[in-house]
Amino acid sequence: MASQQFEPPSGTRDFLATDLYQRERVFEAARSVFTRYGFEPLQTPAFERLETLTGKYGDEGDKLIFKILKRGAHEASGEADMALRYDLTVPLARVVAAHGSRLPTPYKRYAIGPVWRADRPGKGRFREFTQCDIDIVGSSSPLVEAEVVCAGADALDAMGVRDFTILVNSRRALSGLMQVYGVAADRAAGALITLDKLDKQEPASVVAELVEARGLDRGIAGELVRDVTADDAVERMRAALKDNADGREGLAEVDRLLELAGPHVGAARIRFAPNLVRGLDYYTGAIWEVVSPGMPGSIASGGRYDHLIRTLGGPDVTACGFSIGVERIIGALGDADDGTDRIDIAVTIMNDDYATDALGFAQGFRRAGWRAEVFLGTSKKLGKQLKWAADRRARFALLQGDSEHAEEAVTIRNMETGDQQRVPVTDLFTALDSELRM
Repeated sequence: MASQQFEPPSGTRDFLATDLYQRERVFEAARSVFTRYGFEPLQTPAFERLETLTGKYGDEGDKLIFKILKRGAHEASGEADMALRYDLTVPLARVVAAHGSRLPTPYKRYAIGPVWRADRPGKGRFREFTQCDIDIVGSSSPLVEAEVVCAGADALDAMGVRDFTILVNSRRALSGLMQVYGVAADRAAGALITLDKLDKQEPASVVAELVEARGLDRGIAGELVRDVTADDAVERMRAALKDNADGREGLAEVDRLLELAGPHVGAARIRFAPNLVRGLDYYTGAIWEVVSPGMPGSIASGGRYDHLIRTLGGPDVTACGFSIGVERIIGALGDADDGTDRIDIAVTIMNDDYATDALGFAQGFRRAGWRAEVFLGTSKKLGKQLKWAADRRARFALLQGDSEHAEEAVTIRNMETGDQQRVPVTDLFTALDSELRM
């Protein structure tokens, strides 16, 4: 128990410097791509009004919302009025509803920030994690889907993910499929939520849930699952939907996205997947998930959601987004050493009387853009200070003992080779600048 009290809450993590440097590299790679595509940043609060979030994620998603109890005089009621944001999409919809007249049309935004879900923690699954989203609001053009998919694929490439596949489907096609199989309209949404589990559960388990929890006939449930998971599922779905209006429109959305985005993301990287569902209720058109060998579950997802903003009291404007699961990507990339966590210059202090000079050396190099640190310990032993410089992975150490000070000089030590040279203080920055730029 003594050690457990210092552990972060289950499903959360502490990030030390090396972790943060790597995370920021990944975030910056995404920002760079999104900016090139014309997306602009948006930041929203970490928590929202409870009514803003509930009813947007389906029954199962609503159960995972972290609620915040009322405060002050209402604390004893045990009721909640706020909640930590579940994703970055609903807050975007609220912003558009509130500030739509001040936003460009279409509005292209990116957001990178933490979200919270009261989920069961597991490998690659956290209660607090960062999402990386892009969205386009206000255009019904099929170019929107292609734009966000291409931007998302380029961002994955920039992050270091090379081997991935974008699986595409359409909620309209799935709605048509429910009609073809005779699933009642009031049961269709629940049936799709269950079908969304096909990537995590055995088909037999999904069939059982469709029957026991969703009320489908066992024969229909079995045929439905078999058809969307068969090797020739694409042909089966196209044949099933040939006479269904919603289904044909959905297939057209899929085909248009493959036609527009395929040549740019790579035809081998994007394909139609009839068993892809996406369990969130707010999707209305084309949907997608991205999978990569060696990475658990999907590493990105998204789709078109055309009426979410209206449900928040805003205008009924179209929207489409792409969300990257950066946590899974960072975890799978492993450690990356690009020298970000090392310093350029370690300044030793061999005598307290020379501290002013030491600080001056450090400040001079900092103003020139180099990373410099001064030894802050109390030991005056050279060995201990050089060990500190090595631990900080310094490229060079500056030494000024009595003899150097008397000569108004400094000894520069190359921490990798051990080579040393003594230079006049007046030549220090010139002598070391060229070395630092190598």
